[in-house]
Amino acid sequence: MPIMLNLGKEILRISPKNSFEIESSTNGGRSWYHRYENRSSQGAFFDLALHGSEILATTEKGLFSSKNAGKSWYKRS
Repeated sequence: MPIMLNLGKEILRISPKNSFEIESSTNGGRSWYHRYENRSSQGAFFDLALHGSEILATTEKGLFSSKNAGKSWYKRS
């Protein structure tokens, strides 16, 4: 799985400087903006995958999903 996803008008990635953070870009990756960070709930992000309208993330605390372009994450059971 990649650490970067193309969502059409936006690119999402795991920050190369902080694996606890998700960043977004709307200009083809020329600049990146903070999208999400939470160290306690899911830990460090390892991989991202697009599954229909949802984003899946493999983290040090398991599998998480987001249905709002990475703004919030929920534990998958």
